[in-house]
Amino acid sequence: MPSPGDVRLSFERDIKPLFRQKDRDAMLRAFDLFDYDDVVENADAIVGSLRSGQMPCDAAWPGEQVTRRLS
Repeated sequence: MPSPGDVRLSFERDIKPLFRQKDRDAMLRAFDLFDYDDVVENADAIVGSLRSGQMPCDAAWPGEQVTRRLS
């Protein structure tokens, strides 16, 4: 059991909510942003797309937001 100060990253709580339905729809040809296994398998490509500004589909996250969300 984790200690009270031990905050573990959760896909459902921390990762999945970063992406909107339209982000998922735009990426479904390659992978499913709402599926844990797909995100784990494609994590490097997802992070690379976020850092390069190719994702999300309608506007890049500001650089500091990418850094904060992916740290």
